[in-house]
Order: sequence, then structure tokens, then C-alpha cells
Amino acid sequence: MAEKKPRKLRAAGTTRKRRKPAGVSTGLAAAELLAAAPPGEVAELHRAIEDDGGKVLKLGRFLDPIIAVRAPQEAPARYWTPNGHHRLSAMKTLGAKSITAIVVPEGAVAYQILALNTEKAHNLREKALEVIRMYKELARLDSATEESYALEFEEPAFITLGLCYEERPRFSGGAYHPVLKRVDQFIKGSLRAALEARQARAKTVLALDDLVVQKVEALKARGLTSPYLKSFVVARINPIRFRPKEAAPLSFDESFERMTKAAAKLNPDTIAIDDLARSGGALDEGD
Repeated sequence: MAEKKPRKLRAAGTTRKRRKPAGVSTGLAAAELLAAAPPGEVAELHRAIEDDGGKVLKLGRFLDPIIAVRAPQEAPARYWTPNGHHRLSAMKTLGAKSITAIVVPEGAVAYQILALNTEKAHNLREKALEVIRMYKELARLDSATEESYALEFEEPAFITLGLCYEERPRFSGGAYHPVLKRVDQFIKGSLRAALEARQARAKTVLALDDLVVQKVEALKARGLTSPYLKSFVVARINPIRFRPKEAAPLSFDESFERMTKAAAKLNPDTIAIDDLARSGGALDEGD
């Protein structure tokens, strides 16, 4: 062990050296930022627009144009803003009576902008509900197919889950999403026609969920408690969990038919606590 060095004694009459304080960033106050002159290019643009009789920039602020689309006739507003709502709110706060906007005639473009928005829904339920609302609105606009809006919908499972959440708000979509992500595909045909098939798929999922809930309640009656109970049961009846990679992929109908039969045959009395302890998965949102 290294020997400790003796402390040096400070000579009498000398002062102790103080540590230099760390630097602190002061930044600029909001008032200073507001008082600062805009860049030369912006000031020149101000003058050019005012010379043309423009009203928007007389407030001394420069904001990018917002994007606007015409709202349906039955909507209370004349226009929707898929991109630029924050800027619109800021201008209203400043007392503006008008704002520069780029009006896009095709209503479907609004949903493409929403798909590219960085403010994504932060959980499965919100994302699925966002997709199904978008789906129903797009179905009214044109006869496009699901695949033509693959960017907006992201994955077919969100459409089916969205219908499930609409029917059953406390639905545990996280338990079924891993299966749906692998077996749910975009449906051919127009959105209007495909919506009926989607609703049938949602009913199939909800019917299976009713069976799964019965098994979960039976497990709870035996004293098994876990926030992953439903995910555990769904995993036990999942036909693609241990399916060989070289095997032909199962369709939605094949997968859920097998899952329904497996759920009906599942005996909760054969499940041990150790089986549940080794399981994981999505939290049961509905519990």
C-alpha cells in the first residue's frame, strides 16, 4: 500500500487559494431576442411584401407559410392545417388577422404530411386509432387501395387494431400486435371495399380475445397474478411462435383459426407458476 504524503502546512499570514468558479452560460433573455434586429435577408423580404401591400409581416415577425387543405363541407372549419398549427397559434396569440398559407387542393395530401410528422403517437393504442381515423377519412376521398397509402398506415396491423380499439377501448392490443404484424397484410381493392374485410378481421380478433379473457380469469382464480397474463396466454396459442422459417407463411385467417381452436383447448389447470414466471411480453392494457 502506498505511503500517504504528509499535508503541507500553509505559512502564517498567507491566504488560502480559492477555486475558480465554473463558467455559467448566460444566454439571451426573451426580451433581448425580441428586440434584436432580424437578419438582412428577412428585413428585405419584409420591405418587399409591405411594398406589395402585404399585411402578414407588418407585425415584425417572419413565419414560414403553413399548409392548409379544404375541410369537408360538413366540417365546422373551412380549412384544416396538417402542418403549421403551432405557427398558426403563435400568430393568433400575437393578434394576427391573417397568415400566409399554401393551400393544397388534394385532401389526401394532408395525411401524407401527417405521416412525415415527427410528433408520432407514443403508444400502440393512439397510433392504431390515428390510423383507422385516417383510413376512414381517406376512404371517403377516393378509390385508392390500402397499399397505396402504405406510408401513411405504416403497417396493416394498425388498421385492424384501430377497429378493435374503437369497439373496445380497453382492448389489450399489445398482446396481439406481434402476431398481427406477421400475418396481417394489406387488402386488395378500394379502401371502401376493404373496410368491410377489416371490420370482419377485427371481429375475429375480438372473438378470440373473449376466449383469452376467460382463460385469464381462470388463471386468476387459481391465484396466478401478473400484468402479463393475457400476453402469456396469447403466446401459448400463437401458431407462428415456433414455426420453422422454411415453412410457408400463415395467412390471417389460418393463424386466427388455429389460435381460436388452441384457446378453446387450453386448460388453465396445466399451467404452473414457473411457466408464468419465465414469460414476458406486453403489459395487459385492459387490466
